[in-house]
Amino acid sequence: MAKYIPCDYNQSSMVVINFNDQIQTGTFEHALHHLVDTKLDLSLFEAVYRNDDNGRPAYDPAILLKIILFAYSKGITSSREIEWCCRHNIIFMALSCQSTPRFTTIAEFISGHSDAVESLFEQVLLVCDQQGLLGNELFAIDGCKMPSNAAKESRVHIKNWRRKEIRSNT
Repeated sequence: MAKYIPCDYNQSSMVVINFNDQIQTGTFEHALHHLVDTKLDLSLFEAVYRNDDNGRPAYDPAILLKIILFAYSKGITSSREIEWCCRHNIIFMALSCQSTPRFTTIAEFISGHSDAVESLFEQVLLVCDQQGLLGNELFAIDGCKMPSNAAKESRVHIKNWRRKEIRSNT
């Protein structure tokens, strides 16, 4: 009978991991990491945190955004499952710098920042337009054409978004 090297999948191992190496160029997680760190204005979240002089340090909103958006891109919407991924999935560990926010923190962040998320979505659309990723005729989410019942007064043309961006930067 042949002899094989024994294998035990139920063993622990200490492995040195550089999180920057895990976020490889050309992947969705790299694009997300770059977008959140360099293109988005996250100052909307600063007003919420009042722990400058005392109180416990909060999780960086950029970290929470990265793990939540990455989880959503993978179809993971449960805050408990996102917490589990931050403990066990190497890409989530890399995006979160191995911080593991509790599911309650994740859920509160998602539900407590609806106004900021709306502004961030607008910023993402502007970045996509600057990169030439949006056409000026049709907007689709996930490749699906979606009918709209929005009032004409609430529609915003891309030129008006650019004007709004210019005004907000000055």
